[in-house]
Amino acid sequence: MASKRETVIAAVKALVAAALPGAEVKRNLAKAERIPPGGLVVIRDGDPGEPEVSLSPLTYLYSHHILLEIAAYESATLTREQVVDAMIGAIGAAVMANRTLGGLCDWIEAEAPVTDDIEALGALPGRFADLAILAVYATTDPLN
Repeated sequence: MASKRETVIAAVKALVAAALPGAEVKRNLAKAERIPPGGLVVIRDGDPGEPEVSLSPLTYLYSHHILLEIAAYESATLTREQVVDAMIGAIGAAVMANRTLGGLCDWIEAEAPVTDDIEALGALPGRFADLAILAVYATTDPLN
């Protein structure tokens, strides 16, 4: 059985994939990859941080920052800024529509993105955004 942490991260990945059906959504991509036409989202495990501990009953409450790296090129009708903004908006709408990840979390919310250009010699310039999804969840075992 997967740990609560793994289950929450997998649910965030599924949420993002459903919000961006044209994009490739991957987890912990080890090396840079070509950005596909529909965009690329890399989910990083992030940091669950130090839990708040309740002793009766024993419960560990985590505020886990799950990192998202979003990358895209311009389309035939939209600038690269507009494409990335639309991707961020779709993720935000999905988060707002499912604040508990189907009951896995007490609360999730998206944090403000940081955006910049992607420049590579001889390639079209792209755009990226880094943002985090804060997932607040409880477990009875910090390793589970």
